[in-house]
Amino acid sequence: MKKQIGIYSRLLTVLALVAASLVQAISFNPVGASQITDRSLKLIQGADADNGGSKAGGLVKHEFTFTLPTAGSVGSIKFEYCTIASGTCVLPTGLVTTSATLGDESTSAVQGFTMVNTTNGAPYLTRTASAITANAIAVLRLDNVTNPTTVNQTFFVRISTFASIDTTGTAIDTGTVTASTAEPIILSGTMPESLVFCTGETISKTALVPDCATATAGAISFNQLFSPTDTATATSQMAASTNAGFGYAITVNGPTLTSGSNTVSPMSSSTAGVKGLSQFGMNLKANTVATSTVAIGAEVDPISNATNYKGQAIIGYNAADTFKFISGDIIADSSDGGAGGTDAQIFTASYIVNVPGSQPAGTYTTTLTYICTPKF
Repeated sequence: MKKQIGIYSRLLTVLALVAASLVQAISFNPVGASQITDRSLKLIQGADADNGGSKAGGLVKHEFTFTLPTAGSVGSIKFEYCTIASGTCVLPTGLVTTSATLGDESTSAVQGFTMVNTTNGAPYLTRTASAITANAIAVLRLDNVTNPTTVNQTFFVRISTFASIDTTGTAIDTGTVTASTAEPIILSGTMPESLVFCTGETISKTALVPDCATATAGAISFNQLFSPTDTATATSQMAASTNAGFGYAITVNGPTLTSGSNTVSPMSSSTAGVKGLSQFGMNLKANTVATSTVAIGAEVDPISNATNYKGQAIIGYNAADTFKFISGDIIADSSDGGAGGTDAQIFTASYIVNVPGSQPAGTYTTTLTYICTPKF
């Protein structure tokens, strides 16, 4: 009798172990939803122009992109916002979805939804249930979502699809995406009132921009000895830019060419050079007949376009092959296009000297000062 009891006891022990093994096998192999793949959440700037999408508490757009692996009928898609990826869902502080609306879904392979936002943190999309193909790519955007108010807060959104139109029943496909608010980086700087002006024999460009650092010295000699049978020429350059609200004006200042008590007559009106007369004049143009053999000067560079390049020579100094010199004259300004600043341009000043046969010998010099006055 004792032997039979022992056999029964061992048999019950074996059955208990088998039952326990079955329970373990069932708990480690649950029957559940398929995993949503290629999933992401992009935070997009909304009505608040300075938030960039990730501002804590910002009114933004949440764009979800994911692939649904299971073919079949889908009637609703739930978005559940949580502070953790799994387990009991805790709503992120400050998150508001009750004002959410459905954004553009034209690029999505899964369409036809309307928004249900009555439960904060758990909005869902609903439609008359209809079939999707396997691996359909959904691109769905929730607009007017208020981000969590904690700065640098990571949050998770659990996505689930259902055959029902109200997220009831067993989920078909599920997956989790994550995003984070971010501390805005605020950069500030001040552009002061600005005038950049320089003169020299030549001024070059750096990366296509006139560069005053390249200006050479201003001690300039005419191209030849003065003669009643030919015209002597020389050039210099200046560059100017300003952000003054009413632009700038450039004046030329100084005496005519002088050697002791002898002078070359300044050209008081804009006229052509005439060999054998006493003439000293200038202009800011490209000239072709200043002498019989030499063309001098250049147009303002870059040429004025009435928008960001506004500098131009003014009347008296803006006609090719005619020259003038009156100390204190405004020779250029930035009125082309009206008020406003102008980017840097290079002006080329062309000078001519004609003398009569009776011109006294000597070394003739002048010191010209160009003044650029911004009008703020």
